[in-house]
Amino acid sequence: MIEPFLSGFLLGLSFILAIGPQNAFVLRQGLLRQHALAVVLFCALSDALLITVGIAGLSWFISDLAAQYSAELFGFAALWLSVYGVQRLRDAWRGASGMQAAAGSNRALSATLGTAALLTFGNPHVYLDTVVLLGTLSLQYVGTAKWAFGLGAVMASLTFFSSLALGARALSPLMGTTRSWRIIDTLIASVMFALAFGLLQSGGLLVGNDSGAVR
Repeated sequence: MIEPFLSGFLLGLSFILAIGPQNAFVLRQGLLRQHALAVVLFCALSDALLITVGIAGLSWFISDLAAQYSAELFGFAALWLSVYGVQRLRDAWRGASGMQAAAGSNRALSATLGTAALLTFGNPHVYLDTVVLLGTLSLQYVGTAKWAFGLGAVMASLTFFSSLALGARALSPLMGTTRSWRIIDTLIASVMFALAFGLLQSGGLLVGNDSGAVR
């Protein structure tokens, strides 16, 4: 169960490391020390829900198609991962990921969680990452291995959000420098490309792979 867990953890971490509005909000709340724990739990539980829907729901609905078109599905997932990798390399080249959290006035817990919900469920990329992509990638596993993969992705979300909020003040100088984010984006791209390569091998889409024909 270690391999699928680590695969899910690394994949989930790679997706979530790309700074977006949700992560920026968690970082801001950590810097301001305003409802940081509640925001972390909300975001982590939201990701857990969406990942569960992707693994349980998507794999159940398309299990027959997945068996018939596994190579195509793995190829699509590998392409999607490669696109993410290219985006991270582009940001590394441009130095576009550096960010600063903005200060603000204290807000009620309900208003803070409302903003977190909007940034989480109002972002179409979260559905592509958790429901569609992770759900599709989980099809390479069966039984408990599939849920170990999902648990790894959930733990990556919880680990990242917790670290981001609790270590926000210490990390803010690092996350505010262009050079540091160029290094982080390059590392993320490397993980994406490595995972894409592994999926192409699993789907028999690479020359010299005995598991299937080259397409």
